[in-house]
Formats: sequence, C-alpha cells, structure tokens
Amino acid sequence: MIDILKSITQSNRSLAILIDPEKMDMDAISAFAKAITSTITALQNELNIDQLFFFVGGSTMENVPFNSWMKILRESTNLPIVIFPGSHNQLSEHAHGLLFTNLLSGRNPDYLIEQQFLAAQKLKNTNLEILPTGYLLIDGGKETAVQNISKTQPLHQSDVMSIVNHAFTAQLMGNLLVYLEAGSGAIYPVSITIVQEVSQQLKIPVIVGGGLRTIEQIEDTYRAGAKMVVIGTAIEQDIKWNG
Repeated sequence: MIDILKSITQSNRSLAILIDPEKMDMDAISAFAKAITSTITALQNELNIDQLFFFVGGSTMENVPFNSWMKILRESTNLPIVIFPGSHNQLSEHAHGLLFTNLLSGRNPDYLIEQQFLAAQKLKNTNLEILPTGYLLIDGGKETAVQNISKTQPLHQSDVMSIVNHAFTAQLMGNLLVYLEAGSGAIYPVSITIVQEVSQQLKIPVIVGGGLRTIEQIEDTYRAGAKMVVIGTAIEQDIKWNG
C-alpha cells in the first residue's frame, strides 16, 4: 500500500505529471504512459526528484467515462496515481489517492462544501488515500478553466500576505497539503516570493503548479520551498520535453 502523504512529506522533491482525460483519448493512454517514461526519467535525474506521480483530473470532463479511463491508466503504469478532481463525479478506485480539495481562494460555497459533501457520500468505503488539500488559485495572467467553472477570482500575486494568510488558514482548518495553482496554461507561474513566504509559514507540504515550463523554473520553485511541483501543459505540448 502506497503512503502518498508520507512519500511527499519525507521526500525533498516530488514531481507530478498532470493529465486531463478530456485531452487524451482512452486508446492513447498506454502509448502515452510508455512514451513519457524517458521524459520523466530525464527530469528525475536532472532535478534530483525523489518521487514521481501521475495527477489526473480536469475542470469539466462531461463526456469522459472516467472510471474506464482510469482503469486503463492504472494498467499502463507503475507510478502512483492521484485524482485531482474538478467535481464529485471524478472518482475512481483505480487510483491510489485523491486530493480532497477546498477552493479556499474563492467564496463559492459549491466548492467550499457542496462538492466535498457529494464526494464524501461516495468515499465512505473507499480504498483511496484521501488527502485534504487547501487549494488556492493564483493569478497566472489569463482566465483559467477553474476560474470559469468555479465562478471565483484568483488571488493576485502582488498581494503576498493575502495568499500567505489563505494558506495558513488552510493549515488551521486541518488540510494536510496546500496547493498553489496558477492554472493550466498560465502565462506565468506562482512567483518565487510567494512560494518562499508560504513555505516558511506552513508546517505542511506545499504543492505548486501552473505555468512551469522550464527546468530553471522548476528548480527555482523547489529551492523556494515547494515539496511538490506539478507540470502538465509542457508535457502536453511536447512529450519529449526536457526544459
């Protein structure tokens, strides 16, 4: 049994590859998992990565048979798979874990309690490792799918103390992780200053994603205190990507 939280907490550097099932047909999953092996191995060596994960999720996923999609991925990889859900419908026992997210950067009750309530009813007897996660959407220079779907505004990068206080609130509420998210395809990632300030204030691991496209950006994010970095768009654009 994989202890995901322990792996993230005890490792110096974890890396997650984010896959959106809406952008990948089921008949392409096995080939993708095989092709990406050399890419993530190169990243692991260059960045001294301790742990590798697949994150799976998307903002809508209205026409994706999610459980069937997850089954194929589980059969195609030995990496731990963590669901990063956009709604209570994105659940599957074919994963190893689930980020049980609270969108604390916004004030929409549907993403503060309603989606969590609906998901909880399905998770009473789950074998998934549940990871309560304070999720903060940070302005990455463009409107994101999360912003559009959740009807919430991102936190401005210039207001560092507000972001720090939101993150600290997440910790006080009992979350085991904090996720700083600039959004898929962000023009610019979460600033190093924000990552540093949040990491110094918290006792729980900090995850950073969105807009990270180069080795230098990822390296700087780790050095600023992130325990885990999530990349998605860079991999989608070029499976041989190496920064």
